[in-house]
Amino acid sequence: MGVGASLARAAQVRPRHPATICGDRTRTWGEVGDRVSRIAGALKAMGVGDGDRVAMLGLNNDRYFELFLATPHAGGVVVPFNSRWSEAELADGIADSEPLILAADDVFLPMARRLAAGRPGLKLLAIGEERPGDIPHHEDLIAADPIPDTGRTGDDLYGIFYTGGTTGRSKGVMLSHRNVLRGANIAHCEGYYRDDATYLVAAPFFHASGSWPMIGITASAGTAVILPGFDAGAALAAIERYRCTESLLVPTMVQMLIEHPNFATTDMSSFTTIIYGASPITEALLDRALVALPHARFIQAYGMTELSPQCVALPHECLSGDYRARGVHRAGGRACYGVEMRIVDEDDNEVPRGQVGEICARGESVMLGYWRRPEETAAALRGGWMHTGDGGRMDDEGFVYVVDRVKDMIVSGGENVYSIEVESALSTHAAVRSCVVIGVPHEKWIEQVHAIVILHDGAAACEADLIAHVRARLADYKAPRSVEFRTAPFPLSPANKILKREIRAPYWAGRASSIC
Repeated sequence: MGVGASLARAAQVRPRHPATICGDRTRTWGEVGDRVSRIAGALKAMGVGDGDRVAMLGLNNDRYFELFLATPHAGGVVVPFNSRWSEAELADGIADSEPLILAADDVFLPMARRLAAGRPGLKLLAIGEERPGDIPHHEDLIAADPIPDTGRTGDDLYGIFYTGGTTGRSKGVMLSHRNVLRGANIAHCEGYYRDDATYLVAAPFFHASGSWPMIGITASAGTAVILPGFDAGAALAAIERYRCTESLLVPTMVQMLIEHPNFATTDMSSFTTIIYGASPITEALLDRALVALPHARFIQAYGMTELSPQCVALPHECLSGDYRARGVHRAGGRACYGVEMRIVDEDDNEVPRGQVGEICARGESVMLGYWRRPEETAAALRGGWMHTGDGGRMDDEGFVYVVDRVKDMIVSGGENVYSIEVESALSTHAAVRSCVVIGVPHEKWIEQVHAIVILHDGAAACEADLIAHVRARLADYKAPRSVEFRTAPFPLSPANKILKREIRAPYWAGRASSIC
């Protein structure tokens, strides 16, 4: 099957069921199915053929989502651009992916016009609320005659999804129809994005945490409540108004939600499933969230864009009882349905249980490769396994523990220190609101463990207190040697992940050797 077949099923079995709720617009699956076939006909008339790219630039809305479905219906490939990229980065993305059409909303249409200037082969499409007049608008496309789905399926390319680019130029991850539908199937097996879901879309569509749920909801014929972007107040209001049942929230979103002034007065009774992931969650924040939403189940999803995107899951029952007593709540989870996991050394040999190595995965959800990067594709997929770049270990029950990004591991005096472990210990101090642990230069030890801390409003703590707190929980060599306090929020990626590379960079500026 392809994405088009999933939409056809949704329109057939639930024609009157709400598919998307976006602002004051609600559309059923029957309506979406009809609109998509007409939009695809218009895209075809604009020149979109087999494998042609249609790029999107904007905040989330229902028209953006319809292009996720109409583009492959017409035979094309979706390319959602990061809306927080600079104009130069967007120009680079256009040069790399060579889209035939660039769709933009009201916010980004002026930039899209500049990007299209000098590119006569690039056509613009407006997907916002305003109708510019000189270029076609999404709603104009509905007048086209409907066309049958072109039938892209299996290993046909569905989309090019650019990675965050925090370690260099962004790579275009090529996901096939098989990949994204396997990703949806994995979610359904783990218990979310099903037909009974009223899913709150809080993450950007250009990110896996935004596009993955939408493919899952299409495959199940559930309902998506689409926010333009994450705002804790708007999310709370939507949950109460539309009786949202679930959402994927990165840890920073979870924290912003439960700390919002309106949280205590918002009816959250319908909100029964929180999928958390995309970046590590500290034990302290997890415990706070469990107390704040005692009726909800929390499911950790670990993966990456290259894995469509989930490979392991940690169910709610692992957060308490015997599992909690054994520390299983700190795991990323166990292999999802249809996924194999293993931990390997530098020579790709599987390591013994409990030993740290690189986390690898294989299965039908593994990407086709990186767009126009054969050497990097071969390196990432060597031996048929996706090499995640994450350090981890696996226990005797198959639980995978993510200890750190390989690049974020701190090597101090020959000892490996995993920043996630130190952050988790530090976060349990009552005064700590959030923290980041990085390696900074040291003349003798090469790197020194350094903590940067934001305290709760009105709370007080000193460097010695926090270092002693960690030493009481971890080996001495893992404890920070220095602590820095700040009040400004940590820099975040578009997916609300803390950008450690930006935090780390000033400490290593001007040095011949840098771990950035």
